[in-house]
Amino acid sequence: MPVTDTMPTSGKLMAAFGLGVLGWIGSELFRPLMEEGTDFGWFNYVNVVLGLLCGWRVTGRRLGFGYATGISAGLTGMAALVFWALFVQSFNEMLRLALDGRITGFMNGLTEMFELATEYGLVMLDGTLIGVLLAGGFLTGAIAEWAERRWA
Repeated sequence: MPVTDTMPTSGKLMAAFGLGVLGWIGSELFRPLMEEGTDFGWFNYVNVVLGLLCGWRVTGRRLGFGYATGISAGLTGMAALVFWALFVQSFNEMLRLALDGRITGFMNGLTEMFELATEYGLVMLDGTLIGVLLAGGFLTGAIAEWAERRWA
């Protein structure tokens, strides 16, 4: 890995900030889609941290090659954010169920985790949520590319 991959740049900072904000907004749009009475706990905060990491690591390292690549990087970062959010949140719910004694065994836990991720993914098939995620990924990539060119 080249040294420049770990160096902070304005583009990486903007990408991290953009996807962090997108993680919060997406979380807020997801909440009403779930059953009433769902305890979300640290849901928003976890998704913000995932957005920051995906913005820095996924989107940020693909900046500086033009606006088309920057926008593509923003959309890729958004997709990575959705993937990791589904993974982490379903893993967390699987652990909660296992600690309550409703899941026994490693394979049952793994199966339940993938079922939960699929269920959450199907809940995410909401036009407003999808539109906001796509627009957010597009804007994050464009703004991060602009910042990379302007202040690099």
